[in-house]
Amino acid sequence: MENVLAEELKELNAQEIKTTTRAVYFEGNKELLYKANLQLRTALNILVPIKTYYVRNEDELYKCVKKIDWSKYISNKDTFSIESVVHSKFFKHSKYVSLKTKDAIADQFRNKFNERPDVNIENPSLKINVHINQEKCTISLDSSGESLHKRGYRKSKNQAPLNEVLAAGIIKHSGWDGKTNFVDAMCGSGTILIEAAMIAANKAPGLIRDKFGFMNWKDFDSVLWQKIKKKSEEKIKDVEIDILGSDINSNTIKITEENLSNAELKDSVKFLTKQFSQSTPPEGSGTLIINPPYGERMKKNDINDFYKMIGDALKANYVGYDAWILTSNKEALKNLGLRPSKKLTLFNGPLEVKLHKYEMYKGSKKAKYT
Repeated sequence: MENVLAEELKELNAQEIKTTTRAVYFEGNKELLYKANLQLRTALNILVPIKTYYVRNEDELYKCVKKIDWSKYISNKDTFSIESVVHSKFFKHSKYVSLKTKDAIADQFRNKFNERPDVNIENPSLKINVHINQEKCTISLDSSGESLHKRGYRKSKNQAPLNEVLAAGIIKHSGWDGKTNFVDAMCGSGTILIEAAMIAANKAPGLIRDKFGFMNWKDFDSVLWQKIKKKSEEKIKDVEIDILGSDINSNTIKITEENLSNAELKDSVKFLTKQFSQSTPPEGSGTLIINPPYGERMKKNDINDFYKMIGDALKANYVGYDAWILTSNKEALKNLGLRPSKKLTLFNGPLEVKLHKYEMYKGSKKAKYT
């Protein structure tokens, strides 16, 4: 997802964009920070580094954290939380890194004010991120607060909903721009459909949220924030293309409709209760993205037959469409009877998944290019 996120940042006119493993660095001012939290579809958190140190043990970490003047960011009446990510031979446990960081901040406040801010995991005034890669320790402020995948529209969900950021990233990978037909014929609780509807409506994903971490910061500019938010709201447009969702389970469609209402996009999507084998897309060309069952609860023969049905339905009903399938079951994909034109490896949480593209053209592939 790094390159997809980098492209989003370019559209926001971010500077010095640099991709790395599971992260993208960029530079900008406070206005860009607010815009990034509001408008980026494929970012989970936006961190603002404040100090970098080189440390080899917990005592060195403690001393370095204590050097930072934390009264610039919080008062002794505020609360804070710490999230640590550690990849180092010198530090074995991220929880212990968090504990030493907490101790250093608390001790600094006790020494200065005889009172310390409390830790609040659920709703802190300041969320601090400590990232240690071997000796390099970067201490950042988390401007997002809660992860940005929590858009605010999902009040109802099925047992295994797709992460909103992953869904948006898949749509971005597909190249769909919101100007042609879009179908999710195994829509579940509708994450892919809702993210597609937001793209088609040019609706910023953060507009539904009530809160971001930077709103608690001492330098929060509420006038600037309201100005940015208003401009973003003014860019919302009517969805003029067909977005279609279908599922065999009518209850999951009801959940999707509820989530769409929460996103204020209820009239942007049409629904059908149908098996995939009977699903038909809007006429013309477009994009289909489905996240079929991976087969954890199905017998091998059943899952193979299920994927064969998907392939048959694609060939029969989806001519003219680009079909994208997300699954962790590589063996089942072989039963589609189709050759992918593109293959990507992504992660749904800790689970490695494959995203394959199938171009559903008429006749032979050779004929397509003659």
